Amino acid sequence: MDTGCWKHTLTLMVVGLVGACAEASFSWHMNDFIKAVKQVEDGDPGSEPVAVLKRLRRAAGLNDAFIQHFLGNADSGVSGMDAGLSVYIRKAVQHRVTEGAQEEGVVLTSDGTTVALTPLLLGIEAGLLSRSEGRGVRGLYQLTLTKDLALPSSPSSPLTQFLGPDGCWDSLTSPQVFTLSDSPSLLTNAQMNGGMDGVVLGMDARSRRPLKLSSLLTEYYCHQLDSRGLDAAPRLISRRRRENFRGLVSPPVLTRQVVKSAELQRRLTGHSKMDVKKRKELMAVVKEGMKEFVHKYIDCPPIIPRCMWGAKPYRGTPTNLSLPLSFMYIHHTSTPSQPCLTLEQCSADMRSMQRFHQEDRGWDDIGYSFVAGSDGYIYEGRGWLWQGAHTLGHNSIGYGVSFIGNYMVSLPSQHSMGLVRDQLASCAVGGGRLIANYTVQGHRQVVNTACPGDALFNEIKGWEHFGTGVPEKKSMMR
Repeated sequence: MDTGCWKHTLTLMVVGLVGACAEASFSWHMNDFIKAVKQVEDGDPGSEPVAVLKRLRRAAGLNDAFIQHFLGNADSGVSGMDAGLSVYIRKAVQHRVTEGAQEEGVVLTSDGTTVALTPLLLGIEAGLLSRSEGRGVRGLYQLTLTKDLALPSSPSSPLTQFLGPDGCWDSLTSPQVFTLSDSPSLLTNAQMNGGMDGVVLGMDARSRRPLKLSSLLTEYYCHQLDSRGLDAAPRLISRRRRENFRGLVSPPVLTRQVVKSAELQRRLTGHSKMDVKKRKELMAVVKEGMKEFVHKYIDCPPIIPRCMWGAKPYRGTPTNLSLPLSFMYIHHTSTPSQPCLTLEQCSADMRSMQRFHQEDRGWDDIGYSFVAGSDGYIYEGRGWLWQGAHTLGHNSIGYGVSFIGNYMVSLPSQHSMGLVRDQLASCAVGGGRLIANYTVQGHRQVVNTACPGDALFNEIKGWEHFGTGVPEKKSMMR
């Protein structure tokens, strides 16, 4: 078992404490939640994972008619648990967004993403209850994603207004408060992450019965990468959630499941069955909303926001880009010279580069638009809207994307290059930020520099959108 997941310890021992749980002193980290799950397992040695999930569901109060329709009654035949532990489970799992845009019922994972626990746990339970490996998991999509996707799906409140946003934690070592970065929505990034994980792990649990729930969660969320990054990592880990989800689910399937979820909720609440006209109207709204869903969570790569890597504020007033742009300029960082493999290291590298650019170069901010780590994530620099300082003389017409590391003689991981070449570019085109026939160029093509390194430059020459015939080179820029 990977020991990295246990470095975050619970700050309050819950076993043996009855009714005296100061839950505010707990860290809302996946590692701590897994430790609490293990305590639930230890309290009933030999219990099957589905029984543990049922106890968690009971403690969290996840037992409404919709859930019971697929998973049964959590109160039936389930023994209680320690009162303090029960309070922690309820607080960790029950999802809500407060008036102050704080999202509860979510946990920070070791890879830097935030996950809502309700759809995750419901998806795993649905998978474990599935008895036929040759058929789909009953209720999997409804319990993880499509019930929530069905909530705002009406002509008066289209789905596109309810996807996202992401947010940031008050602490990465002992997270307590997660605050959304934009207006609260019904469907946040954390809910989407939890839903995708619930689908992926639910499908896996259907055919591979785990011995312990805590072990399943540890394997998925706590895998430590070696020097080869995602290229040598197992398939079933959280860093691969989007690619795994993309391989399991098609938009037409999700669309049908959203409509089925809406119809089931109507029946369970005593409403009449939807007539043909209303069903067609709902289907049309959902199909339109699915376009935004596909763009954000299937086409686009996972992006770590500035506040998660500890960015300092922009100095002055940013210059907004005039979109769409025509170019993507590829860089390497040179210094830091080694690929980063963890959130901690990639974040430290981002802060180091920002410090160099602001204090030594005298720029307003880190120069790059985006930076690719080798941990499976893209890191937000100046982002989609602000003009960067990456490619002298060309900052207003293109995005500057850098790979952390020196790539004169070696290449970034295939996975990180794919994130930039395929997903980041597709995301930019689909979001109206890059023109469809955009051009990819290496930094050295327009500035007198060795960047992005000989090996990486030779690699991007084979990319579909690589272009030559460039303007006169400008003076040297890092």
